[in-house]
Amino acid sequence: MQSAQISVSIVIPAQNERDNLAPLIGEIRQAMDSQFEYELIYVDDGSTDDSFAILTRIKQNFPRLRVLRHEQGVGQSFAVLSGVRHSRGDWLVILDGDGQNDPADIPGMLRELMGRNEADPALVGLIGHRVNRRDDWVKRLSSRLANGFRDLLLRDGIPDTGCGLKALRRERYLALPCFNHMHRYIPALIQAYGGKMESYPVNHRPRQAGASKYGVWNRLWVGIVDLFGVCWLLRRAKVVRVRELLD
Repeated sequence: MQSAQISVSIVIPAQNERDNLAPLIGEIRQAMDSQFEYELIYVDDGSTDDSFAILTRIKQNFPRLRVLRHEQGVGQSFAVLSGVRHSRGDWLVILDGDGQNDPADIPGMLRELMGRNEADPALVGLIGHRVNRRDDWVKRLSSRLANGFRDLLLRDGIPDTGCGLKALRRERYLALPCFNHMHRYIPALIQAYGGKMESYPVNHRPRQAGASKYGVWNRLWVGIVDLFGVCWLLRRAKVVRVRELLD
């Protein structure tokens, strides 16, 4: 497959998700193989199980799959960034590696974004809105509190910034400032730099295997601390529009 043919790059960060790898890849293939020219990039973020070996075996029979590995875990945001920097598509899809995001939502999400972007180039991304959350009460409560506090400060109009499923222009993602936990603030950052990102209703599923990497401490309290840094950053962002004088 030539790189010029690729229109969509799907990036999945994963750490110790051995039992979710093959099922999720199978679902992505079922959703995407006949719909788009795409590549699938898994970023193994320093897994201590045999995730990398499993991905290596899957890749032998699935040439669209590319596998990157961090020698040590650096977190979800930097794992995503590694995948995006190595990607080749004009359009980017990001989803979590735990299988809770439904790959069946991806083709419709991409068509919606591509069609609307053609009419409104400022709309550069869509983020999933998990209408029916399938998490335990601890994750739902901490996310609700964090989302409420975030919306109070950022006013980005996005009801569910914690959803891992996103579709957007690759170059707009790469133009954003990079910092730990930035994946929670993509819509606000996009808006601060002159773009628009809107919600798209998606399915949400319970985790079938493995353990969540987030709890109350690193979902709620760390998110609140991050918010103050993001507010500082957004207040200093500028949208620069340049017009060239032509002969």
